Amino acid sequence: MKLNTLKPADGARKERVRVGRGIGSGLGKTCGRGHKGSYARAGKGKIKPGFEGGQMPMQRRLPKIGFRSPLAKDTAEVLLYKLDSLPAGEVDFAALKAAGLVSSTAKRAKIVAKGALTKAFVVKGIAATAGAKAAIEAAGGKLVE
Repeated sequence: MKLNTLKPADGARKERVRVGRGIGSGLGKTCGRGHKGSYARAGKGKIKPGFEGGQMPMQRRLPKIGFRSPLAKDTAEVLLYKLDSLPAGEVDFAALKAAGLVSSTAKRAKIVAKGALTKAFVVKGIAATAGAKAAIEAAGGKLVE
């Protein structure tokens, strides 16, 4: 191998096609772009994604349904029977995190009625569903905002 014999691999470099050099060249006049339309214009004929030639696009024809709350990611659910595993007394968000009932990424918690509650808890600063609130109060505890 010598430096003067080095060359690029076959097909690695293609020669540029010179367009617009008369009818005889085969690429004169419209230069292979056809007549009119967005692809015939300057700027490579880029059309935005979802464009359907002026027809009402699919994302506008279909109905928009549903809603996902951005707060839902930050809120952790705590089930009653899991809360019952803690020692009776005061429970706040920090206590739930320390016990591992709430993930480290959660910013708030909500107690959900699932299972039974046998101990009396004083729940501070944690939201609860109506069923969970009734169960906490029935067990002799209370919710403090």
